[in-house]
Order: sequence, then C-alpha cells, then structure tokens
Amino acid sequence: MIAVKKKIQPILEGVFNTYSEVFFSDSKVFGVILILITFLDWQLGMAGLLSVIVANGTASRLGFDEYYIRKGYYGFNSLLAGLGLALYFEPGVVLVLIILIAALFSLFITISLKGFLGNYGLPYLSLPFIFTLWIIILASSDFVNLGLNERGIYDLNAIYSKGGVALMNFYQWIEDLSMPDSLRIYLRSLASIFFQQNIFSGILIAFGLLWFSRIAFSLSLIGFYAAYFFYGFIGADFETLNYTYIGFNYILASVAIGGYFLIPSKTTYLWIILIIPLLATLTISLAKIFAVWNLSIYALSFNVIVILFLYVLKLRGYTKRKPVEVVIQNNSPEKNFYAWKSEQERFGNRSYVAIKLPFYGTWTVSQGHNGEYTHKGDWRHAWDFVITNVKGLQYKNDGYVHEDYYCFDKAVTAPADGIVVQVINNVPDNPIGDVNVIDNWGNTVVIKHNDYLFSKLSHMKEGSIVVKEGQRVKFGTVIGRCGNSGRSPYPHLHFQLQSTPYIGSKTLEHPIASYIKEDEGRHELKLYDIPQKDDRLSNIKPEELLAKAFHFIPGEKLEWKDENNNVTDEWEVMTSVYNKSYIYCKKTGSIAWFENDGALFYFTHFDGNRKSLLYHFYRAAFMIQLSFKSSMEIKDKFPANKIFKPHELILQDFIAPFWLFRKADFKLNYSYVDNETFPSEIRIESKVVKTNLFKWKEDSSYKLFITSDGLHKMIIKTKTKQKTVICTKPL
Repeated sequence: MIAVKKKIQPILEGVFNTYSEVFFSDSKVFGVILILITFLDWQLGMAGLLSVIVANGTASRLGFDEYYIRKGYYGFNSLLAGLGLALYFEPGVVLVLIILIAALFSLFITISLKGFLGNYGLPYLSLPFIFTLWIIILASSDFVNLGLNERGIYDLNAIYSKGGVALMNFYQWIEDLSMPDSLRIYLRSLASIFFQQNIFSGILIAFGLLWFSRIAFSLSLIGFYAAYFFYGFIGADFETLNYTYIGFNYILASVAIGGYFLIPSKTTYLWIILIIPLLATLTISLAKIFAVWNLSIYALSFNVIVILFLYVLKLRGYTKRKPVEVVIQNNSPEKNFYAWKSEQERFGNRSYVAIKLPFYGTWTVSQGHNGEYTHKGDWRHAWDFVITNVKGLQYKNDGYVHEDYYCFDKAVTAPADGIVVQVINNVPDNPIGDVNVIDNWGNTVVIKHNDYLFSKLSHMKEGSIVVKEGQRVKFGTVIGRCGNSGRSPYPHLHFQLQSTPYIGSKTLEHPIASYIKEDEGRHELKLYDIPQKDDRLSNIKPEELLAKAFHFIPGEKLEWKDENNNVTDEWEVMTSVYNKSYIYCKKTGSIAWFENDGALFYFTHFDGNRKSLLYHFYRAAFMIQLSFKSSMEIKDKFPANKIFKPHELILQDFIAPFWLFRKADFKLNYSYVDNETFPSEIRIESKVVKTNLFKWKEDSSYKLFITSDGLHKMIIKTKTKQKTVICTKPL
C-alpha cells in the first residue's frame, strides 16, 4: 500500500503543477484556479485532466525522473493538447481515444525535445503541444467517426445548466462590463491560453497571475500593450487578436524573457519592448503561411522568438553584462530576482574560481592594480605584497640586506588547487636597489587552476621553489620562498591571474575569494573583492572550536531540547544528487542549504516553515567566519523574500527590478572567548535588521554558544518572546 502511494503521489502532485507550469509557475493555488477554469466547461476540464494523468502516469511508468513529473514539466503540453482537441471535436469514445493518442504524442515529443534542446541549455516550451495538435488536426480529415464540435463554448444554455439563472446572469454581467477594447482583448487572450473564449476566465487568470507573481502580471501587461501600440503604429489590424486570440504570444513571451529565464531587471524590461515588434512581425507572417493549411499558429511565434533570443544570449559566452540568465530556477520571477540580488550583494560573482591569498600571516599591498611603477597596460591587474611592521616599514635596521626585509624568505603558498605548469628557480636574488631586466620575472611558479585560469607568483628566492612541473598542489601548499629576483629592487611577492600558462602572459582581472582586511586594529571580512594599495590583509585562519562546530557531516543528526530537557526538533545533515549539503528538519520538513569552504560557513537557501527552529538557525548563522576576531563585525544580506512576509513585499515586488526599498541585513559579532590561545567556549551574537525606505529596525537577535563539544546552545529573541534551546547529538 505504501509503495503504491509513493508511485501515485508524484503523479497527483504533478497534476496541480502541470496547470500552473503553463505560466512558468509551481504554485499549487494558481494550479487549482486554472483547473477550475477548465472545468467551467466539463468536457474541456475532463479532457485536460485525462491528458495530464496519462502523460504523468506514462512518464512515471517509463521510469523518468520523479522531480520533473512532480514539477509538471512532462504534462503541460499534453494538457494543452487535450484542451484543444476537446474544443474542436465532438465528445465521445473516439475523442477519448484521440486524446489518449495526443497525450502520448505530446509526451514523447516533450522528452525528445528536452533531450535535444537541453544539450544547448534551451527550453522546449510549448512546441510539443503545437506539433501534436497539428498532427491530429491534419489527420482528422480522415477520421470520419470524429465529428467537429458545433457547440459554442460557454453559450448561455451551458452556463444555465451549471448554475441556473444566478450564474448565467453573473456571467453575462461580466461579459457586458464596460472596459477599453484593448483590456477586453487582453483578458480574452489570457483566457485563450486555456482555450477559453470569455472575459470571466480571463479575469480569473489575471487575478491568479497577480497572486502568483506581481512581476509576471506587470510583464504580461507590458508585453501585450507593447504589441497593441506597435500594431497601431504600423497600421496592422489589431482586431485580428480579437477573433484569433493570439495575443497570448506577447503575454507569454514577456513573462518568459522578462522574469523567468532571465533575472528581472531594467534591461529585460527594455528587451521586451525591443523584441515585441519582432514577435508581432513573425506572428503576422506565420499566420498567413499556416492559413494555407487551415492551421492556427497557436503559440508558435512565442516559442520561436524566446528560444532564438535565449540561444543568442548563450553564444555570448561568459559575460557580466545584462541580461543575466537564471542559473537556479525557482519558478517565480520574484524568487529568481531576490536570490540573484542577494548572491550579487554577498559574493559579487561566484562564477569566479575561489582564489585566495598566496601566503601565511598578514601582508601589505605595496602596489595594486594600475600601479605607480609597473602593473600597467596589459599587465595592470596584479599585486605586489610585502610585510610591514606597526610603523608601516618593510624592513628593520637600515634595509641594506635581504634579511632586513620582513617578507624575505617567508613561505609562498598555492592560492588554490591546481597543477604546476611552469617553474623557474635559478635566477640570483638582486642586491637591494638593483634590478634584473633580462630575467624580468625572476624565479616564478605558474599554476593551472582550470583551462582558462592560471596564477603566477614571481620574484621568489633563488633555489627556494620546492614544486615541479606537473605536480598537483592544494590551496596552502608551500611552493617556495619570497625573494628579490628579476625586476625587483627590494624583496616582495608579485601575484597575478592570467588566462594562459606562459610566463609574461597578460593579466586577468579576478577577485580574491575571501580575506580579512585589517585597519587600525579593526578587521573586515572581504568576499570576492580586489585588494587595494596599502591594504593589510590575511587569509582566514580557522579556529578549531568554530571549525568543528560548523563542520556538519552528511548523516550527522542533531537534537534540540528546551530548558525542560524535552526534545523539540530533530535535524539530519544530507546531500543532494548534485552533492549540495543541507540540513533537514524532520518535524516540519524544512530544508536549509549551506556551504563550508573551511574558512566560511554560510547558508545559501531556505525552504520550509518560518516558525521552525531551523529557520531561526538559518537566520542566526547566516554567515560564520570560522576564526575568532573580537574586533570584527560580519555583515551580510538576506534575500528580502526570506525575511519579509509575502504581504509586506506586494508593492516591492512590482518595482523590485528597478528599486529595492525593503532590505534585510545580517550582522554578527564574536562577543566572548574564554581563552584566545586555547579557547573552550566562544559566543557569537547575531541579529536581523529590516530596512524599509530609510527606516530600519531590529527584527530579531540570537546568541550561539560554541563549546569543545561543538554547537551547544542557541538563544532566540524576537519582539514577542525569548527562547533557549540546547543542542545534543543523539547516540
């Protein structure tokens, strides 16, 4: 019985998502609204539902990924095909058979196109539905037992049979509402996506779309009215949309480009305005071509333009320019935007390789990018590092010999994992003040980190390099010693990133993934940033107590108890099929995704119950630097939709791509350590601060107690209550 339930559950869950997926949504509420709309005509409703069940059931039976079945990806094209066939043909046993055939056709085309277009990172959209409906309609001329449907959908008799006079009068009142012609066509275009031809369905879909996504709703209006004004400007017959209802091409294209496949922004909104004329021209052209075979183009022009535009963007290669493609799809323009915005504010761009500083301890940037002496032109993106004392001097005594310089003979380390590809180790160190312009780079190591990124470390001490070409190195591996070889008047370390493996290659602008900047005794965490001249900086050196507490091992279980020793929550650390780690709460089903690179522990995403203890832990430990610095305050940015309640973001959602006036900040301090040399207890205090326009307020605060046993206690303080919980690891 349990096994049967496990097989049926994803199919049933996929039903709701299948309907909402037509609008690029996974909202089950929106899905319910759309199901009810199709069942306003029970023949269409039953045909659509049958198609979905057949498609999802067949996909499950064939062993396709349950995730895609649950999401409705395999079923929405079959749904549209079933609705279209029920509209065109008379109900009966023959139609049921044809619907079954169409559902399978659509599923097979969906899977095939997913495999083909997926190789290029492109969506198949509703092409399977279009191809399936064309196949059936062209073949139907020989289906003599399949009659055309002569019943006018939503005629008053049908409405009367469902709800009597009251429903009939209400329906007629809706249809007779006074409104601009353009708005009437917009609503009918929305309804026609589900093969409805009435304003009532359009209004319901518009409200459902507005409830699901304010960005998607506004994009639907922008795209439609951009087409409306373009038709008027060129003198095309916009009444075509009034009786063919192909206006949904502009609605769906705007939502797809403006906020689903691309991160919503001013740029995507502008591209909608630019692309709509192309889409309108293609729509008019294709309609004339397919009229020869008495076929409707349905959503063909929407499919062609969206796939074409996305393919063009992919041919750019890596670029920082907008529009930005969505990497992790959250099935909501708002969720996509807030997640991307938070990622940008937190890490800048994590598509960079995590390059770190190539030394131990604290060093100073003596020359940065676009330097005063060298680091110019094609070689401008480089750093020179030295060690200075409290007075800012690089040397002791008179500085006439190498040994006077604090950095001389200090260890130079690999900035990231890689393979050594070039080594020069026999260039003599210069006397102080002299330079060697023949062997410009001096003793050098070049390390390959990937096919397009190499690091070069130069001016090292003669004979000090201990790695060989072809050797694999890890981050922190000692590769040599700082020296004074090559074009170097005084001991220092030259460090640069480049895209080719050759000594003397042009430099590449690339940030340092994480480091601590020290300024007059205060410390600041920097992530994916470019160190500047005179910056004093160091790598994050993990504190064993913190590193142990936040080293969550897959399979590890945590128990939380209240002050009365009652178990309140049980968590388990898990990994996904993509090797991503997360904490799972058994009580609420909530999930908090996290990463730990050995220097930083931080959460990347949360899904689930906001009243759960796991949600509070997500807020309390949003980012933890795994080293104790009493003078340091860690600052970070939450995704706004993970802190503010949905109703608090309604207005913000509409204008989020243009301006954020609601923000949520994370602040953390290392408040206590019992012994800085050999600590046995560390306390961390953090808080969530909400900003609304120019006003801010503290939303909640937390205290984390770390002991030699690991994470020990958490105190949660909100506006209404305070709660203390104890963490244990069950045997």
